Amino acid sequence: MKKGWLPVTKKEVDSLGWDQPDVIIFTGDAYVDHPSFGTAVIARVVEDEGLRVAVIPQPNWKDDLRDFRKLGRPGFFFGVTAGNMDSMVNHYTAARRLRSDDAYTPGGKSGFRPDYPTVVYTKILRDIFPDVPVIAGGIEASMRRLTHYDYWQDRLLPSIITSSGADMIIYGMAEKPLREIIRLMKSGVPFSSISTLPQSVITVGKDELPSQNKWKDIFLHSYEECLKDKNKFAENFVEFERESNKIRAGRLIEPSGESLVIVNPPGDPPEQNETDRTFDLPYKYMPHPKYRNKGLIPAYEMIKFSVNTHRGCFGGCSFCAISAHQGKQIISRSEDSIINEIKRIKDLPDFKGYISDIGGPSANMYKMKGRDLMQCRTCSRPSCIWPDVCRNLDTSHKTLTDLYRKVNSFPGMKKAFVSSGIRYDLLFREWNRHAGRQEMEYLRELIMNHVSGRLKVAPEHTSPGVLKLIRKPPFSLFRIFKQHFDKIVESSGLKYQIVPYFISSLPGSSDRDMSELADELKELGLRPEQVQDFTPTPMTLSTLIYYTGFNPYNGERIYVARKPEDKKRQKEYFFRYQKHNFAQGKKGKPEKRQSLRR
Repeated sequence: MKKGWLPVTKKEVDSLGWDQPDVIIFTGDAYVDHPSFGTAVIARVVEDEGLRVAVIPQPNWKDDLRDFRKLGRPGFFFGVTAGNMDSMVNHYTAARRLRSDDAYTPGGKSGFRPDYPTVVYTKILRDIFPDVPVIAGGIEASMRRLTHYDYWQDRLLPSIITSSGADMIIYGMAEKPLREIIRLMKSGVPFSSISTLPQSVITVGKDELPSQNKWKDIFLHSYEECLKDKNKFAENFVEFERESNKIRAGRLIEPSGESLVIVNPPGDPPEQNETDRTFDLPYKYMPHPKYRNKGLIPAYEMIKFSVNTHRGCFGGCSFCAISAHQGKQIISRSEDSIINEIKRIKDLPDFKGYISDIGGPSANMYKMKGRDLMQCRTCSRPSCIWPDVCRNLDTSHKTLTDLYRKVNSFPGMKKAFVSSGIRYDLLFREWNRHAGRQEMEYLRELIMNHVSGRLKVAPEHTSPGVLKLIRKPPFSLFRIFKQHFDKIVESSGLKYQIVPYFISSLPGSSDRDMSELADELKELGLRPEQVQDFTPTPMTLSTLIYYTGFNPYNGERIYVARKPEDKKRQKEYFFRYQKHNFAQGKKGKPEKRQSLRR
């Protein structure tokens, strides 16, 4: 076995002289040892805590289950994750059609993971090793931690901890609570007694609620009540979203069957040195050697020369799960940590001098935070920049501009591109009262020196009503952004383009709205090459509205395109400059926006 790789086979474990691993992690993705892949991060954190960790990528769940038995029982616990994506988004299109590829598998081949691998893997492990703790994590488990609407089954499902049989879920970015679990277990604390760990989900009997005095207890409607009454499900969501947005949140308690599902709130966000420690671990920045000659892993090829500067997002878009998973607070790395990672990437064998992306969920939120963090501790606003930019938010782009320039001037660096989307609503006084010369300087630096020819931004829609529902600024701000972009490009003799992203079939979007969107794009001379049809994913506001048909915050009835033919027609409006699609698009009668109150 090559030095530095984490073992994935029995032979590799034996070559290390281990009698047994302390932790065994099962994942639905191929094993890529890169900090953009959650399994690698968690495995390296476990290793950093002094434990012996092995990874079982994409185990075969259809044969005699030898992949689940081959390394035996771990000394501490099993870890289970579906991978970097929710498996159902990975497997199916918005029209619920099975995809023919999988970006997280060698050769892009499909069929190497089941639907809901968090559930499938955990049930297998529970059956084979009933006395070994199983901790589930990753986006699939994180966003299904309470009763949730499942678009692919078109029904409410209970917390994934009850359907899988896992002993615990660590939701969100798991490094900090994972280190605490390991510390406790190494000191002799039984896993079964760990009940008030921040950022964890457990189940207990209805008369076994763990006592604690750290958090306020918030009791939700039961799963069974939610099945009978959409209003109660909506009330649960409002409580969940409000608490998720706080730094100091309450403990959520949801009855389900004969159990209580307990969601312990997060602790304080990690400090910069803790975040640096995670990114500074000895990743190999490559897929495991077992995949040699098995084809490229598309997801890795896309990010292998990219650098994450930060995590989290305070945008609060109602269709997006980032803030509920990664958190609303921006967790930024130090400049030294970022530069040191670039040095490691620079030494990779096929590096040609280009960083493919330097950014985060929203590229230009690096180092942004509240001026007075005490105000942020109990703030439940879903977005720091909608319906306006918070007066307490420091939106200075100077630190990021300086970082871009330093990276681009690094020896051996030809250019560092910004391929992540940016939030243009942070750049202009028309929306952000704090914006000024620094933001214009950032925009010019971005366009002149960090665009590969196409700059990604996401207006998502043009309709004021739809934009309000998804918590995005008015489309007039995109027009302002485009004017600035065009002016910089033209004055510099560049032939760059804006690539705007739009979504069809968003809750509240009617055929009339889509027709007006198409007219706006025509007026601006934009022809979208790729468009996205709204896919309801667990635990977002837009998904809640899709399921219930109303806004849980004010009771307003909302039109939703649910039928396949309605969703298809809305998507075709993007392409109505093509005669065939335009003819089809006109067949649909515009829907009237409903404004009834419950």
